[in-house]
Amino acid sequence: MSSSSSFTTLHITALDAIVNVNSLFTLAVFIGLTWNPNDPQNNLNPDPACAPTAAIAENLIAFHVYSFSSFLFSSLIALALKQAIRLSRSSSTSFHFPHAVEFLVAHINRTALRVGMLVSGVGSVSGCGFLMLALVNVAQIKLGTLACGSSHTFAAVVPLLILVPIALLIYVSLVLYAFTR
Repeated sequence: MSSSSSFTTLHITALDAIVNVNSLFTLAVFIGLTWNPNDPQNNLNPDPACAPTAAIAENLIAFHVYSFSSFLFSSLIALALKQAIRLSRSSSTSFHFPHAVEFLVAHINRTALRVGMLVSGVGSVSGCGFLMLALVNVAQIKLGTLACGSSHTFAAVVPLLILVPIALLIYVSLVLYAFTR
């Protein structure tokens, strides 16, 4: 296997991973959007002083939409890069209609590929950030607002606000490491 072939195989594998993770998170966002944030049967928050405001419910929906947009953006960039790599690796004789698609075969600029992968990674990271913010709002709606000092809400939100940024920091570090190599 040549260096160029292993280079593009590695990139296709990385792009597949981005698309797969984005798909899982997009499913989570859709499930979150179908949930009614103004659930009248909310019995986990008995204190009326800790009831969420309409702004929290609005933020929940907004963060879900931002998250979905980020994951969709990231996935579409990753899929476009994968397609460009596959087209550049194929010879015009491997297509069923070589004359119709011969103009599609092109060489991929490695710098452009890396920048595209970086942009796709940024989309995934921002999607994760928005999803994390949406989950903070879910906790506030179900368990009580952070402003009222609900210990259950803090117990749910604090690990989320610690673990997700740590995981994103590791992810970004590895992406940047791969980007420079």
